[in-house]
Amino acid sequence: MVRNRTRLQDLAKLAGVSTATISRALNDNPNVNQETKRRIWRLAQEQNYSFRPSMPAILSGAGSKIVIVIPMQTGRDAKTSDPFYLELIGGVAEAAREIKCDIAISHLAPQNYEDLTGLVGTNRADGIIFLGQSFLHDRFNRLAEDEGRFVVWGAELPGQKYCSVGSDNIRGGAKATSHLIRLGRKRIAFLGDQEGPEIYQRFQGYSQALEAAKIPFDEALVSPAHFELESAEAAVDAMLARGIDVDGIFAASDLIAVGAIRAIKRSGRRVPQDVSVVGYDNIKLARYNSPPLTTISQDMAKAGRLMVSKLLNASDVAAIHSERLPTELIVRESCGL
Repeated sequence: MVRNRTRLQDLAKLAGVSTATISRALNDNPNVNQETKRRIWRLAQEQNYSFRPSMPAILSGAGSKIVIVIPMQTGRDAKTSDPFYLELIGGVAEAAREIKCDIAISHLAPQNYEDLTGLVGTNRADGIIFLGQSFLHDRFNRLAEDEGRFVVWGAELPGQKYCSVGSDNIRGGAKATSHLIRLGRKRIAFLGDQEGPEIYQRFQGYSQALEAAKIPFDEALVSPAHFELESAEAAVDAMLARGIDVDGIFAASDLIAVGAIRAIKRSGRRVPQDVSVVGYDNIKLARYNSPPLTTISQDMAKAGRLMVSKLLNASDVAAIHSERLPTELIVRESCGL
């Protein structure tokens, strides 16, 4: 049996506006106000309106489309060129390609609830993947009350109402720190900005591993380095300049770890003989660093499959659940073999 397709006239009748207004709204015409656009876009989604013939932004032959958005991040310069984002986007792109789904990367970087509602409410795509939650956790919770067409890459937080996919950061942080402890390291530094929820969880794992090994926590060994080589170098330089004894470093990302290694070498110390270093993410750069970097691996390919699947297969936010990916310690020469 052939199903009747929703027409512009049908949407106009349901919305109580003219067909011309419907057409302009669906094409994101600036002559239609944002509130009306959001209402019409939501209505079009609910009625399964097939707008692809009149919407050149959706490529021919694709069954669906996902938009990737990178919010402003705490402690991280939210650039698409960031090696971690490139690999995570690659995981999403490969998963989408397998099911003939197009992806687009938005230039927008939402910073408040109004930005989120505007982005989701007027978006032409079937759903949105936000890479990171930063300070938007409460805003995502509000958004989830009315909108289910989004998934977030990031930590699972108390009271969370939206779906997120991410690694088990606490366990990953504990694995990294425990490995350094097994190597006999006692003065282990933590580098990373704890204002970011994922980094705070990695710091929790670090703290738990120290406590389990009965190694006293030393605040002087903790530095809020950002996800940049220069920030990590400066953090290590400052520690060493203050005469702080360090024989191990757990860096909250591989980029931070690489910057730390550069600073250690510049000081005349050796890696791993004098200072062992562990990173987090297992980006491709990690294996080509000198020395190759011991790190905590996150499965970006699986993350991409999970986010795409959850986004496209669920009818509402209540039907999709957050998921934590296991982490794996990848041992390379930066800790000694």
